[in-house]
Amino acid sequence: MTTRTLGLGAMGMSDAYGPSDRAESIATVHAALDAGVTLIDTGDFYAMGHNELLLAEALKGRDRDSYQLSVKFGALRGPGREFGGTDGRPEAVKNFLAYSLNRLGTDHIDVYRPARLDPAVPIEDTVGAIKEMIDAGFVRHVGLSEVDAATVRRAHAVHPVHDLQIEYSLISRAVEDEVLPTLRELGIGMTAYGVLSRGLISGHWRAGAAAPGDARAFSPRFAAGNVEHNLTLVEALRRVADAKGCTVAQLAIAWVAAQGADIVPLVGARTRTRLAEALPAMRLDLTADDLAEIEKAVPPGTARGDRYPAAFMASLGVGN
Repeated sequence: MTTRTLGLGAMGMSDAYGPSDRAESIATVHAALDAGVTLIDTGDFYAMGHNELLLAEALKGRDRDSYQLSVKFGALRGPGREFGGTDGRPEAVKNFLAYSLNRLGTDHIDVYRPARLDPAVPIEDTVGAIKEMIDAGFVRHVGLSEVDAATVRRAHAVHPVHDLQIEYSLISRAVEDEVLPTLRELGIGMTAYGVLSRGLISGHWRAGAAAPGDARAFSPRFAAGNVEHNLTLVEALRRVADAKGCTVAQLAIAWVAAQGADIVPLVGARTRTRLAEALPAMRLDLTADDLAEIEKAVPPGTARGDRYPAAFMASLGVGN
């Protein structure tokens, strides 16, 4: 039996998917740590610092060496929660870091990464500022998020990149063309978020289920006309999962993990129930026949709709 590594994405505990339960969120972080999950991912712009403060509370009293914090920075937001671009200037990097260290109640960040590429600032300047913070002891590793292969190479030339965080799932496979081969050439890992496509391929989603405040109400893949088609892919996947004796979510997570030992799937579990469902996926062995059946159920390029609304697609290094 193969045992792989799973990370916990904390965004949904504070932002994007509607109301969440603070006590349950903290209990979920505790359950993840107790189950051996060591990577926790957040962003300083997740509900404007709320997520970092939540994690500080959840991690209080835990051995700092028992977990790793991955933090994204650079996304600008207004008081109405609207997004206002990206700031990757060196002075902004240090400013964002100072606030994150304070909110998280820690003296260092394990992996620090710009959330998106700032088109007005060379990636070399942004990574150079992170390198300065590594030299000063405030950061352990440089990370990247949602950039293309050429940007990975440029960043890596300034300082070794630890990993690239990027969306990767059965219905988001654009990274396979150039990005993933480049990472492997350079010896850089990948942290895969969106492995369940924001719940779309979890086996639990229903058309029209987005609650007030849920960003999925504005997501092309969840839009009427697209979501119905995409859910037919989920039902095809369910047949494979049933034959394998696992849930749809477990199969989808295990598929991502099976693409390479250098890939760490992030699950955005907001409750202990969803976490408990996800964890067994790391012990699920997929045979060549299983992988072939999964490919038949969800062939590449068959999902309908972009993975982000049009206004956000331009900031991505790769498409769908």
